[in-house]
Amino acid sequence: MAGLWQQPCYLGQGRVLALLHSICLLSPATGALSWDNAVGLSPLEQFEVVKGNFSRTFLHVGYHKITEIPAGACNISIQETKKSQNYLALLSQRGVSIINGNWLINRPGIYAALGTHLTYRRPNEIRSRNGESITAPGPLTEDLHVYLIYQQPFPTVQYEYSMPLNRYLAPEPGTPSAVLPLDDDGNTKQSIIKEARHPNQVPSYPTVNSESHVTYTWMKTGHTECSTTCGTGKHQVVWECVEKDSQTAVPADFCHSAIETTTWEEDCNIQPCPAYWDVGEWSECSRRCGPGTQHRQVICRQVTDVHASGTETSVTVTSELCGSSDMPVTQSTCQLKICSQWDIRSEWSPCSVPCGVGQRTREVVCVSNQGDVDDDQECNMNLKPDTIQNCDMGLCARSWFTSIWSQRCSAECGRGSRTRSVVCLMDHVTNLPLDSCEGERPPEVTSCDSGPCQNRLEWYTGPWSQCSTECGNGTQTRSVACIFNSDGQMEVVDQLKCSSLSKPITAQPCRLKPCGVQWYVTEWSACSRTCNAGFRVREVRCLADNIVPSDRCDPSLIPESREECNEQPCVAEIDPLCSDKYHNCMVVVQARLCVYSYYRSVCCASCSRAQETHPNSFQNNHIRR
Repeated sequence: MAGLWQQPCYLGQGRVLALLHSICLLSPATGALSWDNAVGLSPLEQFEVVKGNFSRTFLHVGYHKITEIPAGACNISIQETKKSQNYLALLSQRGVSIINGNWLINRPGIYAALGTHLTYRRPNEIRSRNGESITAPGPLTEDLHVYLIYQQPFPTVQYEYSMPLNRYLAPEPGTPSAVLPLDDDGNTKQSIIKEARHPNQVPSYPTVNSESHVTYTWMKTGHTECSTTCGTGKHQVVWECVEKDSQTAVPADFCHSAIETTTWEEDCNIQPCPAYWDVGEWSECSRRCGPGTQHRQVICRQVTDVHASGTETSVTVTSELCGSSDMPVTQSTCQLKICSQWDIRSEWSPCSVPCGVGQRTREVVCVSNQGDVDDDQECNMNLKPDTIQNCDMGLCARSWFTSIWSQRCSAECGRGSRTRSVVCLMDHVTNLPLDSCEGERPPEVTSCDSGPCQNRLEWYTGPWSQCSTECGNGTQTRSVACIFNSDGQMEVVDQLKCSSLSKPITAQPCRLKPCGVQWYVTEWSACSRTCNAGFRVREVRCLADNIVPSDRCDPSLIPESREECNEQPCVAEIDPLCSDKYHNCMVVVQARLCVYSYYRSVCCASCSRAQETHPNSFQNNHIRR
């Protein structure tokens, strides 16, 4: 929000104060002219008040910009709404630290920067609820960057400053003044006597005695005690009314009362104060529990100015001025609390299985030094006792288990069979291979009789063969026959006579045991040549039981991936009309003359056989020629 108000600030501040001083000097003795009643007086400045609020819930630990206060601003106020572990910080627009920059916390005090004096306050009383504050009269000579050093949630900072809107300068010499009172004739009242002043005299309205022409004036006769012993303090000047020529003291009523001479001040004891160690506050402990470390800033400072309000202006100086051997420690041990410890609250539970290998558990909690249960993060996770471990209950007993016999006989008449399932189980119901149980395996098939058969056609099956492989996936088969049963007399007949009946399967998959990793091959490719020794290839892979690639196969047993084929010599199919007309056609072949049509015609048979036997040489020779 912003509002308009009037106040003498900005770069013309000195000129405004001088003008106000002149108003008091030039007022008639009967009474001073007030500001509000000055005829024709306009405000020197119109100001806009800028206010803002910075409020957050959570931030990352570190510096966070609140706002930028522009050059020319005055009446600056930055205030934490409540006491916290956060800090205010100021930087120039070039990034130079003014207060609490570069992770160094400064002490409260007055800091001269950017053309003004910044007063930094940090209430440290235990019962105080006020937060940090920074104020400055201004005006600023350059932009001021305001930051918050976040360390505690829910920070809230309010700031306010004034910016000028219009600027009117005081009248130049020789121009009519808008603030001086006029007499009846319209002339400016002037009663200042132009004369050389005594060093201890000040401009005033001397009283002139009209009868004896004696002039009285104020003269400095002493001063009060200095406000400080060093670093430029202030003392009050004591004035006395005297007769101008003889310097004789006279009653104060003889001098003009327009000047409040007793309020004038002078600098005193301007020599620098001895340097001292400025010790900052300790940082937070490096550990939340147990022994840790904390740090603080120690800076050698020297007071350069002591103000009447009791505040000081100081500057940083070299540590040699403070005495390096006497420097306070910057690091110290700390311990916020005793660390929480792991506590085993229960014994191990029973094993999860009655036999074999299982698991057991127990309760482990993090307990504070007060005996309260904390979150696990409060304890050292690297030292947490085990809460689960394996347990071995010994070998399990293995027994044969069988299902109930099937209700129906496999044959509708005559002799058939009934079946049941047989499994090998441990105590805690784990299915095992059938050869893992001790003792004889119970039968899975038993015979049954469904009564005599009368002229019936039936399918009869033989026993299953052995599995086609010793491991992995294989196949087993059995024989099936169509039988004509006539009152116990059985005769094998053509299977077409049993076509109306559901034929039993003659093959089924089988798997005795996993093979583990082994070599797998594809079928051979076609031979590269039909004669004269070609070659064929196939792909070889090492695969595990779940048909995924593996590198655990025995390299010495890897099958061949390439072999020769069709090694028989090629026999040329000679055209009956193709024959040699000369007995020495072999010389033509050896001389490689078959590339010419004449020799191919007169030595047709020899050239044809040569081309079948060495086609590449024949072609290359032809190209080269």
